[in-house]
Amino acid sequence: MEKNEIPEVVIGRLPVYIQKLNQLLREGREIISSKELAEHIGTTASQIRKDLSYFGGFGKQGSGYNIIKLLETLRGILNLNHPWKVVLVGAGHLGSALLSYQGFLQKGFEIVLALDSNPSLIGTKIAGIAIEPVERLEEFVKAHQVKLAILTVPASEAQKVANRLVESGIEAIVNYAPFTLKCPEGVHVSDIDPVLLLQKMTYYLE
Repeated sequence: MEKNEIPEVVIGRLPVYIQKLNQLLREGREIISSKELAEHIGTTASQIRKDLSYFGGFGKQGSGYNIIKLLETLRGILNLNHPWKVVLVGAGHLGSALLSYQGFLQKGFEIVLALDSNPSLIGTKIAGIAIEPVERLEEFVKAHQVKLAILTVPASEAQKVANRLVESGIEAIVNYAPFTLKCPEGVHVSDIDPVLLLQKMTYYLE
């Protein structure tokens, strides 16, 4: 099956499976059934089996999954078997926090480049990463051969910066700006807006 034929919601659940499997492995587990895994995650065994069926067979029915083998397979599906370089554009409050977050490196993502337009930030370092001028975005992105970007710029600048990233060879953008980006086919965008998430949560509150 072609990559584009697999529902995006299925791809989105795979990292959740990896996270839980890693936790179970640290706890000393070697085998896990789809029913047990579903209980840990808060879904159904049939949903897990359906998700995995998109990518072929995973062990014998009734004997459970070998956690290490399943982890290796899922990491391979998500191309997580090697580290990825990341560029961050926008080193303000949110960008600075992301630069300081060690979880990226622990999971195989290294922010190798940070860019900003604020003269007071240019040349300073955050978590050991020097802030470079956004005017030189194309030059730096191509030099570092980066494919992934994190965008933490104001909404008014988001599309313009995204266009430049795409022209420089970026193929995937995690967008924190409260703005819906328009990118060409083949460039994947994931929007993260904390306000929208909070608004979703208030539905469940009295």
